[in-house]
Amino acid sequence: MVSTPVKKLTFEEYLTYDDGNGFHYELVDGKLELMNPPTIEHFLITKFIEQMLDAEIQRLSLSWLTFRETGTRTGKNKSRLTDLSVVTQEQARELLNASAVFESPPLLIVEVVSPDSIKRDYRYKRSEYAAVEVPEYWIVDPLKEKISVLWLEDGFYEETVFTGEQQIVSRTFPEIAIAVDRVFTAGNLS
Repeated sequence: MVSTPVKKLTFEEYLTYDDGNGFHYELVDGKLELMNPPTIEHFLITKFIEQMLDAEIQRLSLSWLTFRETGTRTGKNKSRLTDLSVVTQEQARELLNASAVFESPPLLIVEVVSPDSIKRDYRYKRSEYAAVEVPEYWIVDPLKEKISVLWLEDGFYEETVFTGEQQIVSRTFPEIAIAVDRVFTAGNLS
């Protein structure tokens, strides 16, 4: 059993926190929340999306980068770990020799839902990412085989759900062509 510190941490303390066990934590109102290791399906889906976005960034010669499992500050003493973030090179340059927790909003965040993250991905992260003005947020749900794409409009997310053979529509990547079923097929090893 893993214990987390009883005392509350500040955001600054979180940036340097290391209990030596290699576990990943999110900071929620000053408390550490342990993140369970993802499944292989989760990793495969995230890797597929990352490769598709990287190819589009390269094709368009954009000065953007994709990162897996970086943090995004979502409040005074809050930081969420993202499955995938797209940021500018300038944002990455600011953190070159610091903890990879972005204090300015990424251009796009992708979260892959797992059984223990349903409420966190659909509810908490949705409101927190909107509050810090992340312009686009994808909720990739292999449990329901759907991808929700959320665009920030007047401080709130407008949601479009894509399923089956539908192509994902993205404002960040308006020319990208990814069919939803291809994303979920990537999570299989058959």
